Amino acid sequence: MASGKGYLDFILEQLSGLEGISWRAMMGEYLLYYRGRLVGGIYDDRFLVKPTKSARAMMPEAGYGLPYAGAKEMLLVDNVDNRAFLQALLNAMYDELPPARRKKA
Repeated sequence: MASGKGYLDFILEQLSGLEGISWRAMMGEYLLYYRGRLVGGIYDDRFLVKPTKSARAMMPEAGYGLPYAGAKEMLLVDNVDNRAFLQALLNAMYDELPPARRKKA
């Protein structure tokens, strides 16, 4: 099941206080980036983030979900209505995320 653009727009609005949020459509789903680093995405109208140490600490009760068959598990963000929490989550995760890969020419 593909994600709806409406859910993406909702998450982007919740993150609008952060500079450097971007997204990319990928096979009916959406990858989310913060300051150039992949933080997670919208999969089946669920917001999933990489299971970094800080994300697990901020969401100790969070369940895991698969973005798609064969993928690594990611953390399901349930508290999407709390704008301040989402922004703090991405800020906390940032230093633990790998830098973007450079594209080969």
